[in-house]
Amino acid sequence: MQIEILKSKVHRVVITEANLNYVGSLTLDEDLMDAANMIANEKIQVVNVNNGSRIETYLIKGKRGSGVCCLNGPAARQGAAGDVVIVISYALMDFEEAKKFNPSLVFPKEGNKL
Repeated sequence: MQIEILKSKVHRVVITEANLNYVGSLTLDEDLMDAANMIANEKIQVVNVNNGSRIETYLIKGKRGSGVCCLNGPAARQGAAGDVVIVISYALMDFEEAKKFNPSLVFPKEGNKL
C-alpha cells in the first residue's frame, strides 16, 4: 500500500511580492528550496496564515539568498506582500517506508533567511 505523506515544509515564510502578470507558480529563494529538499517544478501546496487560502501550484527557483517568496499568476490573488505562508510538498511511498521517513522542515528567520 502506498500513502501520501509530508515530504517537505517551509514554515511561516513571508510573501515578498505578488505578480499577477505571470504564467503562474510560486518563486522561492533557492536556499530555502535546498534546505527543504524541494526542486523546481515540484507540486506544492501554499497555505496562507493571514487569510486561510490553500492553493496548489509548482515551484520556480528564486535568486539564491534573496529571501524571495513571490506568488505568481492567479496565485497572486491568494496573498499579498507581508502575508505569512506555509509551503508544503508531499510524497507517495510505501506504508512501511513512510513510518521511518523524516520530512525536511525549514523555519525561516527574518527576511526569509535560514
